[in-house]
Amino acid sequence: MTTARENAGQALPKNKGLVVFDLDGTLLDTHVDLVESLNYTIAALDLRPVTYDDLTHLVGQGARVMIERACKLQGKPISQEELPALVERFVAHYSANMPGHTEPYPGLVAAMDRLKASGYRLAVCTNKLEGLATGLIENLGLTHYFDAITGGDTFEHRKPDARHLTGTIERAGGDVSRSVMIGDSINDIAVAKNAAVPSIAVPFGYSDVPVSSLDPDVIITHYDELTVELVESLLKGSAAKVAV
Repeated sequence: MTTARENAGQALPKNKGLVVFDLDGTLLDTHVDLVESLNYTIAALDLRPVTYDDLTHLVGQGARVMIERACKLQGKPISQEELPALVERFVAHYSANMPGHTEPYPGLVAAMDRLKASGYRLAVCTNKLEGLATGLIENLGLTHYFDAITGGDTFEHRKPDARHLTGTIERAGGDVSRSVMIGDSINDIAVAKNAAVPSIAVPFGYSDVPVSSLDPDVIITHYDELTVELVESLLKGSAAKVAV
């Protein structure tokens, strides 16, 4: 694994590629709104509120799994029959209050501007419900940056299944051999590996383990480090592996 700074300064080829972002904990800091909507949801079951410290153990597989995990965390597993109404309660509250406190991480917009200006396509691949993802991004005025936004219900499969990422790449008009995945958790790094796509990890998201333990290709600690040169170095490295 290398650092972002060590990859700077390399010449760029004429053809560009695709940069795919996870959403929660990667593209956007959503933790306040996720916790508020989750607590509103489980209040219907008379459960105590969860905290931000709990969030890292709950997120990553969409609203349905997050609710299941929150209930299990408090020793009250729920049946599959109970879940649909709770998911509906969560989605209604989250949708009605978006964007709420959610905002892009520092330096993100400038990084996306750099990449777009250099000819890169951008996409979002999240396990969040597609409608919530697209609605949130639209509310924040960021939709125009992305060639595709896919959620956990867009395809039959979701992260870490490679088909979620490869399907996103296809929708964005990209090529798997010219794509990079950025994420904050095991699902993001695993889906990149499963799709044979280079990965960039960010440590400021919601992973319940250090992102270094997930073995990403690169870790960046701020979006100032997400440069065209970094992306190109990863794409070149990926192409070299295929050639071998």
